[in-house]
Amino acid sequence: MRKTMVKKILRSTLLLVLGGMLLAGCNWRASWMLRTDKDYEFDVPPDTIATAYKLSANDIVTFRLFANDGFKLIDLSNSAMAASQSNNTFQFLIEQDGTLKLPIVGHVNITGMTLREAELLLEKEYSDFYNKPFVMLNVVNRRVIVFPGAGGEAQVIRLTNQSTSLIEGLAMAGGISTGKARNVKLIRGDPNNPIVYQFDLSTIEGVNAAGMILQANDIIYVEPVLDVSDELLRDLSPILTLLTSVLIAIVSVRNF
Repeated sequence: MRKTMVKKILRSTLLLVLGGMLLAGCNWRASWMLRTDKDYEFDVPPDTIATAYKLSANDIVTFRLFANDGFKLIDLSNSAMAASQSNNTFQFLIEQDGTLKLPIVGHVNITGMTLREAELLLEKEYSDFYNKPFVMLNVVNRRVIVFPGAGGEAQVIRLTNQSTSLIEGLAMAGGISTGKARNVKLIRGDPNNPIVYQFDLSTIEGVNAAGMILQANDIIYVEPVLDVSDELLRDLSPILTLLTSVLIAIVSVRNF
C-alpha cells in the first residue's frame, strides 16, 4: 500500500511538472511588447528621406516676430492667444486640425512643414501688417520613447536637435544593448492606426535607411533577445520548489 501511495504521488507530481513546463513554454515571450505577426506588412520608408523635422499636431512652438528683417522686435504681450510668455517669446500649441492660432492673422495651417517653411509662410501672412516681418519658431516639446532591447531600460528622450535621425535617437538612449539589431521598429502617428517601419541595423544598408528624421512621439522598439534558460528558470521556480517538497514527503513516507 505504501508503494501504491508513492506511485500515485510520483505520477501526480510528474503531470504537474509537465503541465508547468508547458505553461512556461507558452509564457516565454509574455514580457515582449509591440509584437507583430510574421506576415505583418510594414510600411515602406519614403525613397527620399527628410532631412529636417516636420511640424505636427500637439507640437508646442515658441514664436517671436520682428519687423524690418529682424531689426525691431514686435511686442505682442497684450495677446490673449499665447499659452505662455517670457521676454516677449510666446508659446503656442499646434491644434489637432494642424493649425496654429496666432495674434492678428488667426489660424494658419503649418502641419507637415519644416520650421523654415513655416517661418516663411508666417512672414508672408504678417507682411500685410508689418514692414518686412521676420519670424522665429522653435519646437520645445519634442520627445521620443526608446526601448533599446533589454528589460527595464526604456527611456524618454528629449530631442533638442531639429534634425535627429533614428540612429541618433538610439545612440542617445545608449545604443542597442542585448537586443536584435536586425529587427528595429519605428512606430509613428495615430496609436489606433500607426505607421510602422522595420529596419535591419545589422547591415550597412539598414544603417543608411535609419537616417530617417524622428518626429515627436515616435516609438523606437528593438526586439529583445530571448533568454530561454533565464525565462524557464524563473517560470519553473515555483514548480521546482513544489517538486522538492514532494520528494521530501516521499522519502518520509518510505522511512515511516
